[in-house]
Amino acid sequence: MRSLIAGNWKMHGTAPQLREIDAIATAVQTMPPAADILICPPSTLISRAAQVAAGRIAIGAQNCNTAISGAYTGDVSAQMVKDAGGTWVIVGHLERRQHHGETDAMVAAKAKAAWLGGLLTIICIGETQAQRRAGHALSICATPMAGSVPDGMIAAGNAIGYEPLWAIGTGHTPTVEQVAEMHGHIRQCLVARFGAPGKAIRILYGGSVSPANHDDKK
Repeated sequence: MRSLIAGNWKMHGTAPQLREIDAIATAVQTMPPAADILICPPSTLISRAAQVAAGRIAIGAQNCNTAISGAYTGDVSAQMVKDAGGTWVIVGHLERRQHHGETDAMVAAKAKAAWLGGLLTIICIGETQAQRRAGHALSICATPMAGSVPDGMIAAGNAIGYEPLWAIGTGHTPTVEQVAEMHGHIRQCLVARFGAPGKAIRILYGGSVSPANHDDKK
């Protein structure tokens, strides 16, 4: 299984930051890593980022609507992302679940729309600090695993992103043992649901990852 390193720019980035994408893509081309590289900039930069990346690294979106088109002001569809040059989309990020009220059913619908639109997905799950302190992290994450992942998830390319809400942007991260425990639990859930193909679905860790700690969170 080939690893995936994904960077979510969130609501950061304007045209000058495209130089960073070029620098990353150039570095990847010069010294190819043993991993796929993905950057998800804001939607305003997807088209230009894809042009700059020129296939050297993947470019994706941070969200998509469940519909192909319609009266959804401010939203983008999977087809629009693909038309702009994106090949991936993040769905169900914990910040969207928290601030935009996205439910497991909504996330599953977005993932299905993304697949039908020809995109690969990172489906995000995670727990709050209170849930972890109460010892419910594994059981809490099992619920979105069941409700956010549509039937028919194809292993090739697609991924589950474990992002504990309490670690996102806080500088605090789980221990290596906690991440390993959760990743093992997610793998068990995937295999129980999808059988052997569940062993090939990639699992990522996200939340305050930095150059100083990324090796520990593999």
